[in-house]
Amino acid sequence: MSVPKGITDNYPELSTRCILAGYRGSIAHGLYMPLKDPTSIDDKDVMYVIVPSIDYYFGLKQYGSHGTREIKKDEWDIVVYEALKFIRLLEQGNPNVLMMLWLEPNHYLYKSAAGQLLCSHRQLFVGRHVYRSFTGYAYGQLHRMTHNAFQGHMGDKRRKLVEQFGFDVKNAGHLIRLLRMGIEFLKDGQLHVQREDASQLLEIKRGEWSLEKILTESDRLFAQSEAAYLNSSLPESPDKEAINCLAIDVIETAMLEFVKGIDT
Repeated sequence: MSVPKGITDNYPELSTRCILAGYRGSIAHGLYMPLKDPTSIDDKDVMYVIVPSIDYYFGLKQYGSHGTREIKKDEWDIVVYEALKFIRLLEQGNPNVLMMLWLEPNHYLYKSAAGQLLCSHRQLFVGRHVYRSFTGYAYGQLHRMTHNAFQGHMGDKRRKLVEQFGFDVKNAGHLIRLLRMGIEFLKDGQLHVQREDASQLLEIKRGEWSLEKILTESDRLFAQSEAAYLNSSLPESPDKEAINCLAIDVIETAMLEFVKGIDT
């Protein structure tokens, strides 16, 4: 499975300026449910990291919206980050971005030498600061699960599932997964993206857990998250100077790769 050529043809930077690309979301977590499943509302989620041409760094051009571009086509949901924007989000402990550095090998679509630099230095982004990011994202999922059930972004199928179960089961799955991943990260400094608890998380996505059971589990996990933060042996925050040096290396390496590609 790969991104359709029709999409990459319309956005040539995905092929010509990419340093890292991989699956995110349900595919990366081992939670993807095919559309034929009556409770499936999963997209095929992909993330790209690109290094635009040098005039974006020395001129006045901007890539996408503040360094981000979103591409939606049929069941494909693609987010593209300019490399420095991506690294800033890594430094902040953004869960969705951090996961790109801990994917299973078969979930990477492309990795250049510059992309490998990011993955090889992933420990630079490990720290207790991720507690705020993971719990913050989890609280967001909790709020949407119970309060914003009928937002306009929902498709008909998702809206019907909310009506059937009384809450958004997809948000519920995200809530429990994020809390568990954050606790694991605070304990061992590793992101376990492909989930060993996938079967249980799929139960939640299929509406097999009651709202009461989900809220009880989330309360327990929020408490565990705080305890994991207080007891964590990870550094309080990342080394900003080391990350700044890495960012320079990544951009320089990518530019040299692109020049070499043109020359050959």
